[in-house]
Order: sequence, then structure tokens, then C-alpha cells
Amino acid sequence: MSAHNSATRPTAIAVGGLQDESTGHTTRRPAPRTGHRTGHRAAGAPGAAHRLTRSGTVLALLGVTAFSLTFPGTAWGLESFGPWSLVALRSVLAALTAGAFLLARRVPPPGREQWAGLAVVAAGVVVGFPLLTTLALRTSTTSHAAVVVGLLPLTTAAVSSLRTGARPPRRFWAAAVAGAAVVLGFTLAQSGGAPSAGDGFLFAALLVCAAGYTEGGRLARVMPGWQVVGWALVLCLPLGVAGSALGLAYEPVHLGAHGLLGLVWVAVGSTFLGLYAWYRGMAEIGPARASQLQLAQPLLTLFWSVVLLGEHLAPAAPAAACAVLVCITVTQRVK
Repeated sequence: MSAHNSATRPTAIAVGGLQDESTGHTTRRPAPRTGHRTGHRAAGAPGAAHRLTRSGTVLALLGVTAFSLTFPGTAWGLESFGPWSLVALRSVLAALTAGAFLLARRVPPPGREQWAGLAVVAAGVVVGFPLLTTLALRTSTTSHAAVVVGLLPLTTAAVSSLRTGARPPRRFWAAAVAGAAVVLGFTLAQSGGAPSAGDGFLFAALLVCAAGYTEGGRLARVMPGWQVVGWALVLCLPLGVAGSALGLAYEPVHLGAHGLLGLVWVAVGSTFLGLYAWYRGMAEIGPARASQLQLAQPLLTLFWSVVLLGEHLAPAAPAAACAVLVCITVTQRVK
């Protein structure tokens, strides 16, 4: 699972037709007349609408698949780099990729009033979540981490409701508490009755990433979501460069094919390209449908942990992951 994947609230993503995907500027346009392209596509060209839905579904699935490979990629990266070096280098490569993309699309910088929110996104999604999960994966398996971080959509929804003052119904909170209880029970069973240090890192990662997603969802109402992540990455470039220099100076490096591939994947594949595909797909098929596709992410990570890393799944891992998915589905169906 990725810091960037988990789900913002459906109302938080504003990448619809009134927003220019290349610049992020929002303009007011009159309602389309009969025969206008927008209205024609909706009413008179069902084939075009079907193709749009199909392409959006493919893009969203590509994003989910990219996110599901984040933990295996991190585990590979740790074969060559220390945790601090890996996170810093990941941030630098992702920031350079995002900066080049923003420059190529000629996206203007955000307004001054948006940089504080971008700093929160950067602290939670770009720095906090990758660092804490990387530290956790030194001692935890990717399958174990996938189950714990599978709780991220519920954590994000809870933090968002507290941040915005929303009051979800009791059924929402009952499902959220049930999901948390499942994950807590799983971690206690796997660690012999007491949470391990890796579990502490994972639970902290849930909180900081949920805060970053909540703030990112607020910013996504005024600019496309991929630009939110792109500018947050660029904001962290100086910190990433300094962290890379320090990390490489004090942590051993053992270059290998797995380590380099893992670094490139978590930097470019998961952190930027995955988010770009995810947000573009969400814009085409809608947040509700896209969020249903994301429910498969923990199970995909369990699959990759077996295929790519050769891990042996504990019987409780798939069961706990499925139970968490049920709880998430209940919260998404609450009106």
C-alpha cells in the first residue's frame, strides 16, 4: 500500500470538467447547450462515454497495482540501502520526476495560500509515511504491513471527519472501530501478545498519512490531485538532497539489481506514476467507483509478497485483510 493510495473522501477530489487538467485553473462556464460537446457525449454518444469509463477503470487499476507493489519495492530497496538513505533518495528521484512533468505541462506554481497545506501533505505523505513504513519493514514482513496499513482508508475517513467537523452516523464509527479491532487483534496475535516496534511505526504511519491525505483532499478541490502530490514532492527536494547526502555518508550501501529496481520503483512507479494514473482514472470514473477498485490493494500486496519475496503467509493474514475490506465497504456505503 502506498502513502499515496489510500483513499481521500469522495467529495474531496475535484478534477472535474470545470478544471483545466494541465494548469489547475478553475473557470466558470455556462451550462452546455443542446449539441454542445459535453452534453452530446453524455446523451448522444454512449459509445464515447463507455470508452471513457473503460479507460478510467484501466488507469485506476494501474494506479492500484502500482500502490500494491510499494512494500515489496521497499523491501528490495532495503537490500542495497539503509532506511534513511532509501527514503531520501526516493524523495529526490520522485521530486525530479514530478518537477520535470510539471515543467513540461507548464503548470504554474500554486498560490501563496496553498503552500502551508502542501507542507502538511509533504510531511505526511512524502516524508512521514515512507520513512515510518520503511523503518517498520526492517523487522516486519510485507504481508504483515499490508494488513495493518489496509486500515488507512478508515483512518483517513476518521481524521477527515475530525478535521472538517463532519458527523458520520453511528454505523460508520462502528465499522471503523471493528476494522481497528481486527487489525489490533492481528498484530497482537502475530507479535506474541504485545505490539512490536514495527507495529508502532506502522500505526504512526497510518496517522501521519491520514493527516496528509485529508489536507490533500482539501487542496484537490482547487487543483488536480496529481498536482497536489507533484508540488508536495518538489517542496521536499531540498530536504531530500540533504537527507541523501547524510544517509549515504553514514549508512552502508550494497548495490544490487533488486535494490536499484526497488528504489526506482518506489520513487517513480509508486510515488509519481501510480498517483498520476490513479487521479486521472478517478477523474474519469468518479471517486466512488475508483475507491471500490482500491479495496483490492491489500490483497494484491499479499500476492506480491509471496510471488516476489517468497514470503509464507500466515493463515490469519488473508482473513484479517478481507475483514478489514468488509469494514471499509460498510463505511463507504454509509450516506
